[in-house]
This record gives sequence, C-alpha cells and structure tokens, in this order.
Amino acid sequence: MIQVQIINKSPHSLPAYQTEGSAGMDLRAWLKEPVTLLPLERKLIPTGLFMALPQGYEAQVRPRSGLAIKRGLTVINSPGTIDSDYRGELMVALINLSSEPQKITDGERIAQLVVASHAVVSWSASETLDDTSRGAGGFGHSGTK
Repeated sequence: MIQVQIINKSPHSLPAYQTEGSAGMDLRAWLKEPVTLLPLERKLIPTGLFMALPQGYEAQVRPRSGLAIKRGLTVINSPGTIDSDYRGELMVALINLSSEPQKITDGERIAQLVVASHAVVSWSASETLDDTSRGAGGFGHSGTK
C-alpha cells in the first residue's frame, strides 16, 4: 500500500475501493448543475480532486462498465493517464456513445481510478532483435479460434 496526498475540494467522499478485490476506485462528478451530453458529444467533467502521486506511479482513469453498457457513457481517452508530476484537477473526458442525451449529475460515479507502478525505460539502440516463435506476427496472426 502506498500513501498518496490528495486534496478534495468537492463535498463528496474520497475515492475508495468498494470490495476487497477491487483494483479501481470510483470517481464522482463535481458539478454546480447537471450536465447533458448529446449523442457523440464529449466534455471534461470535474471531480474536485487534486493529488500528488509518488514518482514511479501513475493513475489511470477508466470507464465504469455499468455506465458504459447501460447508458453508453465512456472515457474517450481510455485509459486516461495521470502522471506523478501532474498537480491539476482530475478531470474525466466523457463521451456519450448512445443515441439519446445523457444527463450527468453532481456526485454521480462517472469513472474509475486505478493507481499502479510503472517501469522507466532506458533505450538501447540496436541493429537487430532476438528471434521469437511469433516473430513479426501482428493483429490477427493467431486466428479466430
């Protein structure tokens, strides 16, 4: 477990794990008035949260599966990455993929947040790569069954 500094300017509770096995924590909309997303419209939805992740960690903003399947609302840049040196407000880029307008209200759970460690890469320029059984096989190379 890691400690993360967080500022919550909203009246809503801090993101929390809903079950013992949860990887993500729900993010809530912080709105002065409801926001309606028309079909295919996208908007940044504020959360009122600001945090300082430790170096070597990132936070990913991901869609909530229920919101996506029931209402067609999803995170357009999924997963949205929050870097450890970002100190601005956590905003959720939502898009309405349904055929009907969708209203988002204050306090509604709109996305989930997953905090994870990440590797830092040091590139090693090379003229060749080692062989594997897959080789250069890309999209669909293993068939459909």
